[in-house]
Amino acid sequence: MPSQAPQPAIVLVRPQMGENIGGAARAMWNFGLDRMRIVDPRDGWPNQKAVAMSSGAGRLLDEAQLTQTVPEALEDCTYVFATTARARDLTKPVMTPEHAMKMAREKIAAGEKVAVLFGPERAGLENDDIAHANAIINVPVNPEYASLNLAQCVLLTAYEWMRGAVDVEPERMEMAKSEWASNGDVNALANHYEERMDEAGFFFPEHKADGMKINLRNMWSRMPLTRADVQMLHGMMRQMVRWKERDD
Repeated sequence: MPSQAPQPAIVLVRPQMGENIGGAARAMWNFGLDRMRIVDPRDGWPNQKAVAMSSGAGRLLDEAQLTQTVPEALEDCTYVFATTARARDLTKPVMTPEHAMKMAREKIAAGEKVAVLFGPERAGLENDDIAHANAIINVPVNPEYASLNLAQCVLLTAYEWMRGAVDVEPERMEMAKSEWASNGDVNALANHYEERMDEAGFFFPEHKADGMKINLRNMWSRMPLTRADVQMLHGMMRQMVRWKERDD
């Protein structure tokens, strides 16, 4: 059974290759969508090439709703988006995938049923198909090469759906079994380097020594060091000192 999570239906209109249907299923399931509708697939249904390409998302294919016409696929929908890369002689709002999926979330939250139409690989949706839609989704791509694979287009739309539906951190730090160094850790490292570099005569000439030490301390404080980093830097300095003493 499809999940109970509120979501738009993904409608593949006259898809031509089973591999692309399977790829679209993978793209949908990557981002939590599992309501696929297929209109008049060229190579019939079920399609073993679609199953092979779905790679773990075969449930979506098993549960896909099969129809012969676009109106049948959209019968229960109250708002429909149509994806197209080309300008059309139809008066309709044209949206980015991001804006369209934001609107889809609002409409679904208000109890409406939303669908997104995707056309066949070779030429995309026809105007007769788009006439059933309330709005157009247009992906901003290179105008000199606007062709998108069916699964790619589904993935872009599904990604925008999930991006707005869940709270995703824009950036996070993987700490690799370590933790951030404390101010005390960094201060001890700074003292270690300052002492050894002072012994080596690095802070020269003498009247510039204080400024050089401040610059060195400031450098350490700017670096986002982990405790593992601090331990490694201590070890590097100890090894250099041992090497120098052995060489002497």
